[in-house]
Amino acid sequence: MTEFYGALAVLLLLSITAGLGRILRGPTPADRMLAAQLFGTTGVTILLLLAHGLHMSALQDVALVFALLAALAAIAFVRRVWQPPAAKGGKGDH
Repeated sequence: MTEFYGALAVLLLLSITAGLGRILRGPTPADRMLAAQLFGTTGVTILLLLAHGLHMSALQDVALVFALLAALAAIAFVRRVWQPPAAKGGKGDH
């Protein structure tokens, strides 16, 4: 069963390399951020597969930390880049 988890981890690493192309090409910062989120999600999944396949529970803790960091990175990106639409009319336009 350990070979199965290793094969899945390699397949997920190939997914990360495809996401690397999206980060390099863009074209928008949102595309790059979504690819970075792919890295975070896939990295967490790889760590959980390895933790289960190698019976190393410490890798589960590392995966949890990575998941929290990925969520914080997404929040930081949205707060820094996203601009709310400007109000076009007076006070009564909602």
